[in-house]
Amino acid sequence: MLALTSVWTTILLAAAVALGPLAIDMYLPALPSMGESLSAGTGQVQLTLSVYMAGFALAQLVCGPLADRFGRKPIIIGGFLLFAVASVICALATNIETLILSRFLQALGGSAGPVLGRAAVRDIYSPRDAAKIMAILASIMAVAPAIAPTLGGFMVVGLGWQSIFLALAGYALVMAVVIAVGIPEPMRPEHRQSLRIGSLWKNYRAIGSDVSFLGYTLTNSLTFAGLFAFLSGSSFVLIDFLGVKPQHFGLFFACIVAGYIGGNLTAIRLGRRLVPDQILVRGLLVSVAGGGLMAALSMTQVYNVWAVILPQSLFMIGVGMVLPQTMAGALANFPSMAGSASALFGFTQMLVAATIGMLVGHFHDGTSLVMAATIAICSTAALASYLLLVQRHPAPGFEPA
Repeated sequence: MLALTSVWTTILLAAAVALGPLAIDMYLPALPSMGESLSAGTGQVQLTLSVYMAGFALAQLVCGPLADRFGRKPIIIGGFLLFAVASVICALATNIETLILSRFLQALGGSAGPVLGRAAVRDIYSPRDAAKIMAILASIMAVAPAIAPTLGGFMVVGLGWQSIFLALAGYALVMAVVIAVGIPEPMRPEHRQSLRIGSLWKNYRAIGSDVSFLGYTLTNSLTFAGLFAFLSGSSFVLIDFLGVKPQHFGLFFACIVAGYIGGNLTAIRLGRRLVPDQILVRGLLVSVAGGGLMAALSMTQVYNVWAVILPQSLFMIGVGMVLPQTMAGALANFPSMAGSASALFGFTQMLVAATIGMLVGHFHDGTSLVMAATIAICSTAALASYLLLVQRHPAPGFEPA
């Protein structure tokens, strides 16, 4: 087996964490054609995204404590097997109701990757080092979402949208096997927690009442919600409104991912001379600039592909700087409850994102305005969360000297 601190272990953890985003990014180009195939409206098709996020959020509340009791590996392997079965059901769906239900089941299994990947990083590294590893991990895992929409677009045109879910099932099965044989259990035996309801409630109450945890989690969730507003509306805006072909959707999406990777690499470079909270506030300002620019262009009816892609790429540079710092900051105070802390963190993140996604789908007006305004509001709210909570209650070692 690989050493826990080896670069290959980090790559495998990134691949495991990437399963959740892949289940979104890969099928984005298929949303319009899925609606046509299943005779479903925009709101119903978008619900397959929000239901996935809601299931993702709820499952983490169970997944985290189970991993704190039995270890990370058994839970993540079981989750990936469930994800694979649900993906096959998605591919076989003949109506939108079946697809929505199977997407929920898919989310229950897929949640194991991100929640336990974050927990494993906290198991292995100190809080300060974890912020750097989170940024490296995010850069590695961003390669998959960069390729996924392009691949998904060609699969939709050549093989039909069902082929995307079969490919996801295969990926999950391969990852389950690789993790089973390739990575040792990262959790220390002395950190195992009880599964008694009283103990679980006590743990969650301790985590949820920590102001530092709340600040980093809320800042992360609002930033991620801005990203999810784009994910929810981008295929309808770019394909239906601006006329981008499904097989070309991924090429534009790659520009977005390039911005995210650029933000990750910037965070890694700045980490050599700045503490995480200094990187965090710079990333928030960049994301506010990107969201504000897209909203301004939409409000003045500048409707073309680059008026969406370039501001969103700027926004994503900020996201790439913000997310690793907030993930590490939220878990910093809980080395013995990293699974539960990661679960509550992920639950909040996904719940906020699912809510924003449903609002974008419900109020979508056929243009980019609703999506752009939502991104601007979320990024501004994230900056306010930092100023009101994180700046006053930074994680240990994260504050400026």
